[in-house]
Amino acid sequence: MIRRAFVAAFVALLAACATPHGPVSRDRVILLSSSDGTTGAVDVQQGSHTAVLDGAYASASAGSDGALQVHRADPAATLEQFAAAIASLPPAPAMFTVYFVFGQDELIEESRKAIAQMLQDVARRPVPEITVIGHADQVGAERINDALSQRRAERVKEMLVQRGVPAERITIVGRGAREPLVRSADGVAEARNRRAEINIR
Repeated sequence: MIRRAFVAAFVALLAACATPHGPVSRDRVILLSSSDGTTGAVDVQQGSHTAVLDGAYASASAGSDGALQVHRADPAATLEQFAAAIASLPPAPAMFTVYFVFGQDELIEESRKAIAQMLQDVARRPVPEITVIGHADQVGAERINDALSQRRAERVKEMLVQRGVPAERITIVGRGAREPLVRSADGVAEARNRRAEINIR
């Protein structure tokens, strides 16, 4: 299994204009969705007026009276108007999770296949920065799980380096069983906690 999450937002700044009451910002904010269609949310404030944008192409700009005007921008027109700016944006941070065989630093088969998808993301970045965090489940002594989680992180790093990722771009750390994805009692073998999280930016 592999998980990836990121949110993309784009802010288009336009020129300010003057009114009898002083300058009114003519900035325009447009919220874009990420590559998987999800969006985050952004609070927009103009003077005493506020608005929350939480949908794809939701847009806010100040009217001539300074009040915020909220509407949905035309997707095609937005992408055409700001094509150069959007193209220059760096890839959004990404997070992948891979899972391991019980008590080992060997990836399960499904996660082994997912490494190729991770490498595709890395290849899009001119100078990637990668952090690999290894984890263990609640089975075994603390010192054993600390060492195992470290080996799992090291194993992922080895796989990335073997496929051409510079070793100096990868930071690794082991968390033992201290940060379970799924809470369980001591001694419970929870497969979802036998993992490594790979953060790429």
